[in-house]
Amino acid sequence: MELGLDGKIALVTGSSKGLGRACAASLSREGARVAICARHAEPLREAEASLEGETLALVADVTDPEEPQRLVQSTVDRFGGLNVLVANAGGPPAARALDVDDASLEAALNANLLGSIRLVRAAVPHMRETGWGRIVLITSRTVKQPNPSLALSNTARTGLWAWAKTAAQDLFADGITLNLVAPGTHATDRAVELGLTGPMGEPADFGDAVAFLCSEQARFITASAVSIDGGETLGLL
Repeated sequence: MELGLDGKIALVTGSSKGLGRACAASLSREGARVAICARHAEPLREAEASLEGETLALVADVTDPEEPQRLVQSTVDRFGGLNVLVANAGGPPAARALDVDDASLEAALNANLLGSIRLVRAAVPHMRETGWGRIVLITSRTVKQPNPSLALSNTARTGLWAWAKTAAQDLFADGITLNLVAPGTHATDRAVELGLTGPMGEPADFGDAVAFLCSEQARFITASAVSIDGGETLGLL
């Protein structure tokens, strides 16, 4: 299927490895020009070399409040615009709800809620200029089925979904969609390092699903949290 992404300009954060890298690879294969970013230069350069199309690699820490605007502007300066944003960031450490302190909660909110919101705010003006945009925020299945040991992730990422559900209403008339993806366990390097077992998705398949949400055909999908978890989430909504 032709996804209508040839020549589009995309920014994918947290994209030197794992699911972020898989998203960047899928968009690149579809013909998009892709800006990628990560905190560390070496894995970022490896990811850049693996992508098929024109790529811009930017070393950045998206938890820094100034970096989202810089990333968007650097992408626009290089490629002349921005059509697609895929926001990804690593999750906070495990913790039970009554064990979290203010500092850890603030860090989780900054990384997994505010970081994505800042990226969206920076990207939207450029999408509105062309009347077309696709925004996908990578979260976790815990937005639908909270894990008692992941209270920080539950809090920050569910808050992001609530924000995205309302923000999407202000964007749809401008030709811009805003969705979340809620992944379960995938066979990333991180999963291998942690010794995780059981059914796992393939990162490449995850990337292709995100690319579809960024496609021309997905124009009527917005304000959704799409589960990509092999049926692991048991809730009905």
